[in-house]
Amino acid sequence: MKKLVKLTLALALVLSSSSVFAQKLGRINLQELITAMPEYNEMMLNMEAYSKELRENLEIMQVELNTKYNDYQKNKDTYSDMTRQIKEKELTDLDNRMREFYSSAQADLEKREQELTDPIMAKAQEAVKKVAQAGGYTAVFNTVVPSMVYFDETAMTDLGPEVKKELGIQ
Repeated sequence: MKKLVKLTLALALVLSSSSVFAQKLGRINLQELITAMPEYNEMMLNMEAYSKELRENLEIMQVELNTKYNDYQKNKDTYSDMTRQIKEKELTDLDNRMREFYSSAQADLEKREQELTDPIMAKAQEAVKKVAQAGGYTAVFNTVVPSMVYFDETAMTDLGPEVKKELGIQ
């Protein structure tokens, strides 16, 4: 009887430990998936248009600064001290406004990109989750930024094709 209990416990231990090794692991290139999504192309077009608008505004300011600077250079010898100081302050103020605009535009561009990227990323992650749950996967690793020092990609199932199918991507 004691042997039977020990044998049962040993068998239970082996079965429970082997279930840990029988977990299904998946992998996906999340960056490739996202760039294949139609929403990504829309986002890129939106970002290009917004970036172009900001560049055009900056170019207008640059042309204005160059025009005023050239005018100042051409006429500075004819200006009174007070007029010269006013013109120099005007140039300095315009240069500062351009720098502030550039800095603000960079921050705004990054913010806009984040706002447009977040829903795309969420949709991709939701599709990965849905496919992983349906397939009984315990974990799915992003192959672009692997979070483990080493893993054998061939031992994992590539979920990319299934997730693309879930998202309706060819």
